[in-house]
Amino acid sequence: MKRVLLSCAGLLLAMSFVMAQPDGSKLAKQAGKSLAAYYTNPKENAEKLDEAKMKIDEAMTTDEAKGMASAWVTRGEVYSTILQRDMAKRMVDPNATLSGDNDALVAFEAYKNAYENPEAKKYEKSDAVKGIIEVQAHLINIGVAKFEKGEYAKAYNSFKSSIDAHDILTANDQKSVLETPEQYENQLYVTGLAAQQANLNKEALKYYDQLYKTGKAKPGVYEGMYGTLMSLGEEDKANVILNEGRAKHPDDSGLLFAEINLYLKSGKLKELTDRLKQAIEKEPNNIGLYVTLGNVYDNLYQQAIKDKDDAKATEYFTEAKKYYTQATEKDPKNVDAVYSLGALYYNKAAVKTQEMNALPDDFSSAGLKKLKEMKDEVMGLFDQALPYFQKAESLDPNDLNTLIALNEIYARKEDELSTEFKKRLDNVRDGGKNETSHFKN
Repeated sequence: MKRVLLSCAGLLLAMSFVMAQPDGSKLAKQAGKSLAAYYTNPKENAEKLDEAKMKIDEAMTTDEAKGMASAWVTRGEVYSTILQRDMAKRMVDPNATLSGDNDALVAFEAYKNAYENPEAKKYEKSDAVKGIIEVQAHLINIGVAKFEKGEYAKAYNSFKSSIDAHDILTANDQKSVLETPEQYENQLYVTGLAAQQANLNKEALKYYDQLYKTGKAKPGVYEGMYGTLMSLGEEDKANVILNEGRAKHPDDSGLLFAEINLYLKSGKLKELTDRLKQAIEKEPNNIGLYVTLGNVYDNLYQQAIKDKDDAKATEYFTEAKKYYTQATEKDPKNVDAVYSLGALYYNKAAVKTQEMNALPDDFSSAGLKKLKEMKDEVMGLFDQALPYFQKAESLDPNDLNTLIALNEIYARKEDELSTEFKKRLDNVRDGGKNETSHFKN
């Protein structure tokens, strides 16, 4: 008997659950009535709009309402009206916040579902198109706001929907805010850019490729395609695009810098010098370019030393010094440039030290004389490096490489400052921080 009672109880619970399921069609109609009541007197019936939102949201949890074009139209109208209310508040207070994250997007997606519903009646499709006309511009404006806040995925979704809206409107001979080719192509670009910034590289490539295939792609399109293809691991295709972009837009800084970064990554130092010089012509106040070009020549100098090509070594050393010096002239407090000048002489001294240590033992007067000359040359180079490292330490007292160099030079000079810089060096190595510099600006 107990088993029978338990079974009946279970049946009653199941029946209660079925009875509790919302009626999607009824709720959608109620939402429409609440919205209509709001329209009659928005000021006195403000709560009716919130009521409409609650009912249509509940309705759209049911499969019944999801299959109704009219329910989707109602959802679009509710969210579009909420957005219009919020925008009206902004007319009075520009800092007023929107009640939803992107009600324009919710409205558009609802209208789109209604429009694409195979069971939609002609007037329902017409209502959906009218709704899309109202929200398209808001999709773009909210997308811009999302982009500026760094919410790139949300910006992409809003921008993408503005393009989808354009396609629907033009298919129905309706005016789109992207009516001119220039407006439409610009929206394709920013949509691709937002997707790229959100690491949605396949989606970004789709929009960039659409512009590329027009045959008149702007430099930003080539730069965007190059970046997305590299992110997707398609380096060969990326390089083809970059080369084509550079050929078509040789004066564009963005493509030039992309090429410079590629050459840096692949170690094509000789090719880099001309590109960096072009970049300096375009941005003569960009200190980083001078330092980078100095580094390139510095590396070429070191390679020439290994190759025992003294003529090239001298040429590259001179060029490295020139660009590092130009950087310090433009910005005396640029620690990278100041340190690099010191390192240039320091490394040259290190090479000479190796040559000196490789000399055969020769205690004749001639042999000792040659050894002394080389020691003097080494110390002379360290002395030339010293002021730059002192300056670098005054700008950054915790740079490990600067402290190593100062400790080494003062030790070689048998200067008591070697002890001071060993202490500072050990402090940084142990995870500490030197609160003040030893040398002053």
